[in-house]
Amino acid sequence: MPEQPTVPVHSDHADSVTDLVSVADLVAREARGYLSTVTEVAAGANPEAAIPLLLLAISDVLGAGARLGAMVDVVPVERFEPDIGPDADLDPLRAALENVLDGIDDYSEVVDPVLGAEVEMSTISGDLVLVAGALAQGLRHFEAGQELEALWWWQFSYLSAWGERATTALRVLLSVLGHLRLDVDDDVAAEAEFDALHP
Repeated sequence: MPEQPTVPVHSDHADSVTDLVSVADLVAREARGYLSTVTEVAAGANPEAAIPLLLLAISDVLGAGARLGAMVDVVPVERFEPDIGPDADLDPLRAALENVLDGIDDYSEVVDPVLGAEVEMSTISGDLVLVAGALAQGLRHFEAGQELEALWWWQFSYLSAWGERATTALRVLLSVLGHLRLDVDDDVAAEAEFDALHP
């Protein structure tokens, strides 16, 4: 049986693929970190630190997302998404986050600040779960050895969905944290000021 002819690989192309795999490794690490933190918060671990932990997790994953948004479009070899089985069931995660964020979950937002001032209601838990679903889907491709497919999915879903939801959730979480830290009773503030001036 005749041997298959070898196709020379251009060094620039090989370098480009290596660079893309490096980015996929980075996004996979951030995705795992995000999913781990969100799952821990949803389980009620360290409830006093829930908001700061979520703020850190979403900030970190948005850093990876910004890199995806700044890159040229990733084009996988195959023109269809390989089958990796049914989607993960995220309803238990959503329910647990709704419970943890009870009382601060709902917020209002401008639907598209570029196109108009229409406002709608959203939830932090819904945003966190949407981001988790998109990251988990890419991670499943990554762990199946489909790095470029994972990178394509993360980039596409960042630009079309999870980047916006993560950015909005970040702003709301920061706002919540600001209120928790800065909204104090006038008497408490006066007492703290007095103590600071008269040690």
